[in-house]
Amino acid sequence: MDERRIHNRRGLLQQLERPFSHSTTDSYNFFRQQAFDLLISPEVRRAFDLQHEPESIHRAYGDHLCGQSVLMARRLIEAGVPIVTVMCAFDNLSDPHAEHWDTHADNFNRLKHTMLPLFDRVFPALLDDLEARGRLDDTLVVVIGDFGRTPKINGEAGRDHHPYCYSVVFAGGGIRGGQVYGASDTIGAYPAQSPCAPHDLHATVFHALGIPLLSELKDQFDRPRYLCDAGQPLPLF
Repeated sequence: MDERRIHNRRGLLQQLERPFSHSTTDSYNFFRQQAFDLLISPEVRRAFDLQHEPESIHRAYGDHLCGQSVLMARRLIEAGVPIVTVMCAFDNLSDPHAEHWDTHADNFNRLKHTMLPLFDRVFPALLDDLEARGRLDDTLVVVIGDFGRTPKINGEAGRDHHPYCYSVVFAGGGIRGGQVYGASDTIGAYPAQSPCAPHDLHATVFHALGIPLLSELKDQFDRPRYLCDAGQPLPLF
């Protein structure tokens, strides 16, 4: 989409909202303006053009959705985007039969032949690339899912959703490399050593980014909320 079309669509949106009171849309305007600024920023638009990368870098990340998305994430970080999220799958995320991490069926073949080789290529490529560019120390890389997988194998040779125990990888951003924090029981069902919860992961990320945990936010009704008042940063730094 070119810049002229973006401006035209924004103008149409403003016309559609004109009959409504400002109080209906004001709470969205700040974030919408941020998104609009992102779309028309020359630096960000250049960051989305992967043709600026040499072929050797494309090969290092891999010619698939995850690899090229992670490469784009690195370019966005260099363009000044402070936080980037990549949904790392091998192909179409909207296809339930596509190759991704939600392995309810054929878990072992999918991991062995597709997903783990993908990750083993992309993750080191990103870290090596950031380090070569002098950006690893000030870029926090977090690899995480929304839950783990059941130790029990289901009837389709898959593993189902399991929120009680799973792994997270941190790199860069002041994290000391080469360490393992915590441990599961013998079958990976529940934490057995140094358990932590999602709010501790939140606190660790905010600490690495230099954001005070008790920073106050206001919701749409102007009620104060602390950013993270329950978790503590993990001793990884």
